Amino acid sequence: MSGSLCVVTSRIAQGSLRRPAIAKELAKRATRRSFTSFWPTTARAQAQAPAPAQASPEPASITPAPANPAFSHTSPPPPTPPEQHNHIPAKHVAVTIDGHPRTFDTAFLRDSCSCPQCVDPHSKQKLFQTSDIPQDIDAECKAVFDDKNRLLVEIEWKNDIKGYGSDHRTRHSIDWLRRALDTELLLRGAVRHDERVLWDKDRITKDNKWVDYAGWMGQDEVLFDALAHLNKYGLLFLKNVPESEESVVDIAGRIGTLKDTFYGRTWDVRSKQKAENIAYTPQFLGLHMDLLYTSNPPHLQLLHSLRARAPGGESFFSDSFHAAQRLQQKSEFHFRTLCTFPVTYHYHHPTHHYHYTRPTIELYPYPKYSEPTNLAIHRVNWSPPFQGPFEARIGADHQTTLRNYLAAAHAYEKLVSSEENLFEYRLNEGECVIFDNRRVLHARKAFDATKGERWLKGAYVDDDVFFSKLRVLEERYTEQWLADGVVRPVID
Repeated sequence: MSGSLCVVTSRIAQGSLRRPAIAKELAKRATRRSFTSFWPTTARAQAQAPAPAQASPEPASITPAPANPAFSHTSPPPPTPPEQHNHIPAKHVAVTIDGHPRTFDTAFLRDSCSCPQCVDPHSKQKLFQTSDIPQDIDAECKAVFDDKNRLLVEIEWKNDIKGYGSDHRTRHSIDWLRRALDTELLLRGAVRHDERVLWDKDRITKDNKWVDYAGWMGQDEVLFDALAHLNKYGLLFLKNVPESEESVVDIAGRIGTLKDTFYGRTWDVRSKQKAENIAYTPQFLGLHMDLLYTSNPPHLQLLHSLRARAPGGESFFSDSFHAAQRLQQKSEFHFRTLCTFPVTYHYHHPTHHYHYTRPTIELYPYPKYSEPTNLAIHRVNWSPPFQGPFEARIGADHQTTLRNYLAAAHAYEKLVSSEENLFEYRLNEGECVIFDNRRVLHARKAFDATKGERWLKGAYVDDDVFFSKLRVLEERYTEQWLADGVVRPVID
């Protein structure tokens, strides 16, 4: 096969083939027990969904692109700038993968070139801009084998980006092309791979995980197992943590960079006079999330117990996603109200003024050109102590929207605070809890500060930092990684 030519076709739009296995794959994922799926897969979505290519021992080959009908969107295409109304034909390459011809836009193949002239080998950053690619870029290509006897497509550009010589070649492996195509189709299918486990008191009591500090700090396998559990449940405990104010820094540092806020890089939760935060008092503190008045609240919160000598002060945790699922099952109207009604959060002091408005429940978006097969919760925003006055839909023109929110919030609060959903634990000295601040609500009973000291050292970690570390470890130990709800195999 080495040296065979691939045929480049000129098209205004190029369709993609449907694959019979896609319905089975997406239907399996959509109907499998997923705690964040609220709407079952419809027969129409199953019938129309495309499927990922399956690896096959059959060698890939390069063939002319078939004349498929133009791809149809359920929403209109973006407007075309006036200077492009001459309809420059798109060039496509057809590559036979696992017995079926698959088409790729030549602009995609050029933009994805990873040779040293296009991607810096050290920084891994692109050395050209997508906008540099000629709109009428054309190519000739052939099948070749690399030094590991892997099949690749080698592309010679007829009209390459300005500044690139005639000797420039782009190479893509068949495995990489298969993954690229599968990723696109799975994203289009709008069924998210979701390993999160929603829990009530009984479930988290059974599945709760404790990790030894030494293992967390010294063994990447232990760290990966712990982070995977944290991602699934949103709650994790560490034991045998050294008595040091720097221990929480060391624990968070195994994940990545700490989030610095106006509270500092780390902060102390202990009772004091004229506290600027209710957490710094001995009073009861209801279920809430931290820093919802900022544009990007922290993903993880860490609390290390340095002193636990005051009576009381037990911590409570509740899975807000589980409560949201229960709410949707009980009343879709209440659920939709919490997805749409704007709630304002603020922190307004002489030296700091934070202000942000967001709905209580945020769902993952799905592509406009695809009918959703399930809708999964992305985040929950619930922090009554830090709510500000409502700023929209407050009764003008006899609106009833606020009253709808009040009824929905009442129903939701009953779920998150019900005894069957609350996990209670009193942190002992030398223990640390880590929880997902965008999912797991936390609270605290009142304590008697006159009879002993209660002191927690806290820190935050952002979502990008957490998921970066998780993907690095996923690649190392499972040879795959997850992003945007799609599992992607590692390709050399």
